[in-house]
Amino acid sequence: QISWTLLLVLGYLSYLLLGAMVFQFLEKQAEAHSRDQFQLEKLKFLQNYTCLDRQALEQFVQVLMEAWEKGVNPEGNSTNPSNWDFGNSFFFAGTVVTTIGYGNLAPSTVAGQVFCVFYALFGVPLNLAFLNQLGKGLNAHLITLERWVHKPGRAQVQLAVFLTTGTLLFLVFPPLVFSYVEGWSYGEGFYFTFITLSTIGFGDYVVGTDPNKHYIPVYRSLTAIWIVFGLAWLALVFNVGADMMEKFLQLKWHKPN
Repeated sequence: QISWTLLLVLGYLSYLLLGAMVFQFLEKQAEAHSRDQFQLEKLKFLQNYTCLDRQALEQFVQVLMEAWEKGVNPEGNSTNPSNWDFGNSFFFAGTVVTTIGYGNLAPSTVAGQVFCVFYALFGVPLNLAFLNQLGKGLNAHLITLERWVHKPGRAQVQLAVFLTTGTLLFLVFPPLVFSYVEGWSYGEGFYFTFITLSTIGFGDYVVGTDPNKHYIPVYRSLTAIWIVFGLAWLALVFNVGADMMEKFLQLKWHKPN
């Protein structure tokens, strides 16, 4: 048991180190290019508008950053739809209890922040209980890991149906909708879909935030409902995958000579 635990810890840390090296290799140079390009654009701006100095420009950039951090899109004008209408508020409430937390929107009032703390305090366990019950329902009608491991055959067919149906409903078709509505590529839509349902939620892509588009009122609310059922499905897939990986590694590690 100690050997297995040590192997799992080493494997986990190695996986994190591998991810860090790959992300650094893929992203660091692009980040440096973007930073240099931004600085060049600021210099061009100052050259075109000589009435401004660098300090004034930096102050304006700071204002833009503060507005963005408060959920105000700097693009467009004051007629942009509110971030806190009912549909957007419903979507935000869903991101709180599901712990996705995109980071592009957060309460700015003290009362809103205090309420958010207590709302999450009770909402996160409620969401876990709901997803657990929903997962049990899906599990009862589709497959369990034990049936797949110990009774191959029909259970394998059920697993294939479960994975195929869920993949189509939650990972393949939704990016088509997001691509059409948001103007993203299919790859960007798929990336948003997986990052959302896995509760990673970077916030680099969020639906319903483009001020130049007119969304139907229930768009983000329907997206929140899709997220809930998608979370339940993907959580089952992750649980099955984790159990299979653990059994496989234990079998290989403890395999008799």
